[in-house]
Amino acid sequence: MPALIPTDFYGTIVWLGRVADREAALASGAVTQLAASFAGPEGEAHGGLTRASDSRVVSQYPRGTEIRNTRQFSILSREELDAIAADMGIAKLDPALVGATMLVEGIGDFSHVPPSSRLQGEGGATLVIDMQNRPCTLPAPGIEAAYPGFGKAFKPAAKGRRGVTAWVEREGIFRLGERLRLHIPDQRGWAHQPPVRG
Repeated sequence: MPALIPTDFYGTIVWLGRVADREAALASGAVTQLAASFAGPEGEAHGGLTRASDSRVVSQYPRGTEIRNTRQFSILSREELDAIAADMGIAKLDPALVGATMLVEGIGDFSHVPPSSRLQGEGGATLVIDMQNRPCTLPAPGIEAAYPGFGKAFKPAAKGRRGVTAWVEREGIFRLGERLRLHIPDQRGWAHQPPVRG
């Protein structure tokens, strides 16, 4: 019996980008397509089969521990990015300024799709959603340069809608305008989750 349910929810890729050198800047450069291997998007600084652990998993590993890279892609939704911009008090927020790899539209409540869901492209390339991405202060300098006085507003405005991180399950090419079908795990929510969260 299949463990993943193909849904009738589709997202359309409306923006693609890659971070060439994250030591130099978090901002990503726009591209029209991304070749994705098992190591992530070609030319992406967040790529690789492994990565150094960071604040997302500090409860599991000392910072800098080599772990599997489940953060090859940073995917946001256009709807949530527009809501972030509105809460910040600006008309529009460029996905490049937050280091996005992909911007999709059409899947509601995108930042909260279940972990281990798949986004499958029309050509078969498939991403596995690891978890919700957490807002941080890294985009603030670039946002501040583009929108003086608004850099610090990003982190609180992005809470709960910063998108997701994902990794490549099936290699292929993602293109602007391509539709991605959402597949979700066939399981109920964990019964003990509310007590664990407090």
